[in-house]
Formats: sequence, C-alpha cells, structure tokens
Amino acid sequence: MENTIRKDNGNNKKRGSGTLGSTLSTFFSGYGKLEQIFEEGVPVKYMPKILFVSALLILYIMNSYLIEKKRIRIQKVKAEIEDLRTDYTTMKADYMYKSKQSEVVKRVESMGLKESSAPPTHIVVKEEE
Repeated sequence: MENTIRKDNGNNKKRGSGTLGSTLSTFFSGYGKLEQIFEEGVPVKYMPKILFVSALLILYIMNSYLIEKKRIRIQKVKAEIEDLRTDYTTMKADYMYKSKQSEVVKRVESMGLKESSAPPTHIVVKEEE
C-alpha cells in the first residue's frame, strides 16, 4: 500500500473561519418555515401544547419560590435552635453551681438555718398489729 495524499477540492471549510453574522444567519435560516406557520397567528392545534408548557413553567417557578421560603425558614429555625442550646447550657451550668453544697449553705444561712455537724440518723417506726 502506498501513502496517498488526499486532494483538496475546495469543499472543505475550516471550523471557526466564518464571521459571527454568517454563523448566526446559517443557524436561523432553518426557522423560515416557522414564520410561515405563524403568519396568520398561532394555530389552534398548538394551543394545548403551549398551555401545557406554560402550566409546567408556572409550576416550576412556584416550586422554586416554595423551596426558597423553606430554605429561609430552616435557616431561621437552625439559628433559634442554636440560641436555645446556648441558653440551656448556661442555665444548666448556673443550676450546677447553685446546687453545690457550699452555695446551698450560703443561701440558707440568711434564713437562719445552719448546717448540721452530726450525721443524719435513721428513724424506724414500728407497725402496730
């Protein structure tokens, strides 16, 4: 087999060599039939399809708005949960501090009560027969 060179007959065009105007004109040249169809207005046979696509578009937009509202609401709830969590942690720490024996003794002394130095005794009540 021999190596052969393909002869250029001038029909090959390089990609990207045309101007923007010529590219757009070739792109839109196929839509001439579309102008003939809509010459006298929108044909009635296309109305159900147009209405269906319009309804889908409206549903898509509505769904986007609902999702955005839910996302914003979720962010607000997350921020509120974080705030409540910090409040809980603060209150729990305060409760733990105030429930220590030394703190209870300080608060009770103002009422006239004193801490007992004797251990508690167990009282047993005998049941009568």
